[in-house]
Amino acid sequence: MKSEVKIGPFVEREAKFMLAGPVGALEVVAASAGAGALADEPLVAVICHPHPLHGGSMDNKVVTTLVRTYRDLGIPSIRFNFRGVGASEGVFDNAVGEVDDLMAVVSWARQCYPQAGLLLAGFSFGSSVAAQASHRLGGELEHLVLVAPPVERYSYDLGGVFPCPVAVIIGDQDELVDVPGVVAWVDTLRVEKRLLRYPEATHFFHGSLGLVKQDLAELLLQEFE
Repeated sequence: MKSEVKIGPFVEREAKFMLAGPVGALEVVAASAGAGALADEPLVAVICHPHPLHGGSMDNKVVTTLVRTYRDLGIPSIRFNFRGVGASEGVFDNAVGEVDDLMAVVSWARQCYPQAGLLLAGFSFGSSVAAQASHRLGGELEHLVLVAPPVERYSYDLGGVFPCPVAVIIGDQDELVDVPGVVAWVDTLRVEKRLLRYPEATHFFHGSLGLVKQDLAELLLQEFE
């Protein structure tokens, strides 16, 4: 299924399709880039959604905000449903098999954008999946965005290290994540890192998504322009 929607000065194009995954087909949406400041940079972003057992899917508002952030910078993006979500086959695997799902999507992205630098982003549960996959990708990965990471519940860094620069985004009123723990954890990381904090934001960033989009775009421009 393809759609064309007029957004600002350009046409956004998205394609939804099924991709072979490690335990069955995965439902994927690929979005083309807009005419943004990084349109001439060879980059592609893959985005991971929040917890499958708590309503998380690739249509989550934080996920689609990340899509729009990359799009408006001129970066194509790919989002997908983990196993057992939407039309994706399989069953929830507690952030283990989901890493394999992500790697299958990354492999497809590599085929479509063979010269592009890879960016990963994830929200909540999806941030752990992205973080774990980053260690498999190593030097292939150019940037990692972790939104509301539940670092007290899932795996993230390896000895304080990631293979690329990291941006961590957290709302100070997050009711589902240990905010002081996240801030303390970021302090321990021995990589290039940025922490974006929003004093009024809760876990789902209601009312703060526009500011998150603006700040993340500025951060990515500083990283890649």
